Amino acid sequence: MQVTCFGNRFREGTYVLFITLSKELNLAFGKFLGGRKILLEPGGYMYIGSALGNRSSGTPLARRLVRHASRSNGKPPHELRDGMIRFFVENRLADPDLTLPSKKTLHWHIDYLLDSQHAEIVKVLVIRSPDRLETALSNLAASLDETFIVARKLGARDVKGGTHLLGVRNLESCIAALENKIPSLLGK
Repeated sequence: MQVTCFGNRFREGTYVLFITLSKELNLAFGKFLGGRKILLEPGGYMYIGSALGNRSSGTPLARRLVRHASRSNGKPPHELRDGMIRFFVENRLADPDLTLPSKKTLHWHIDYLLDSQHAEIVKVLVIRSPDRLETALSNLAASLDETFIVARKLGARDVKGGTHLLGVRNLESCIAALENKIPSLLGK
């Protein structure tokens, strides 16, 4: 399964994208570091984000994740996008008429990496909760032996000294470690 879900009541929450990069990229993340490029080696990466909304009829989490799995300028979407949409509908994270982004513009730091044809989202962890768990999850992920910081504050301008984009030495063990620890963030 490409999507693992924690919690079941809410349509908003926090998420982790696991990404593989097949080719070295020298990439600028928008205006981050004044537009200076950062060298990304082939391998695994993870991004922690959130989509919190205050409308009970909304679907912020599904809409944000479908947006992340889309690319700009008519480029093909990430391979898991269609399966992710089915999962969201089946698990009531989205309505069957969930609309795809008509035109994606690059806005968040992570958009610049996810727009590359050499980057592929391979796994998504979804935490269905209205609580702000992004910082706690980022700190937890950064404390794992499997991760390393790519650049401080990358993907997390609002978090002092933190980062939301991490390199991952071993995707499988990192995923397993987070899957084991996420229930404690939910108080279970």
